Amino acid sequence: MEFETILLEERDGIFVLTINRPKVLNALNHTVLTELDRAIDFIKTKENTLGLVITGAGEKSFVAGADISEFQGKTPEEARKQSEWGQSIFKKIEDLPFPSIAAINGFALGGGLELAMSCTFRYASPNAKVGQPEVKLGLIPGYAGTQRLTRLIGHSKAMEICMTGRMVSAEEALKIGIVDRIVEENLVDEAIKSIKDIQKNSPIAVYYCKKAIMEGKEMPFEKACALESNLFGLCFATEDAKEGVSAFLEKREAKFKGK
Repeated sequence: MEFETILLEERDGIFVLTINRPKVLNALNHTVLTELDRAIDFIKTKENTLGLVITGAGEKSFVAGADISEFQGKTPEEARKQSEWGQSIFKKIEDLPFPSIAAINGFALGGGLELAMSCTFRYASPNAKVGQPEVKLGLIPGYAGTQRLTRLIGHSKAMEICMTGRMVSAEEALKIGIVDRIVEENLVDEAIKSIKDIQKNSPIAVYYCKKAIMEGKEMPFEKACALESNLFGLCFATEDAKEGVSAFLEKREAKFKGK
């Protein structure tokens, strides 16, 4: 596929998607979001995909936020529809049946942090800075930032970050749980390695783990436990479960096929 504002490559079953607008710190405009939507739809059609890494071009920024020039003149209804559209794209990323990692190589602000939070994990370079600074523009996050950040780090800290609009360093982001790791160098390569390590396990079991956690967190505890029980049962219908148990009992390494 050809794109104007993103780069998409496949490395051994793992897609690397790069937001490619370094002159404007990879800001999200209408074209970027349209192409991101297309790219995710394309990736979903590819069989045997192991994972997705999302990063930004250059060394300064993952995504520094939305392209503010596109906000001028929007009506309330247009803004609401814009918010719903962006949320739908990021939900597609969150719902992918394999792990995704945001490789945060600099600023991840506003829509950039919202994009990163739609990924399964977030790895950051030491110079990364994250935040939801929309209040400084008289706005609030619109791509589910208030909701994902709250679920990620709790309501009190999420309110503090959203209401002050301050930037959070990589070290603090790691401490409070916004990012999962700080990677000193070769950020994208390390993200790829992590996905490969995860997918040495049964891809079906990895998917069911993600499904149980992501769907279960929105349910009452008893219903979430029932979901876990159902998925646990479904595992026993897979060749991977039979192979995993046999390999353990035979004291050998399992060879999973994702079936």
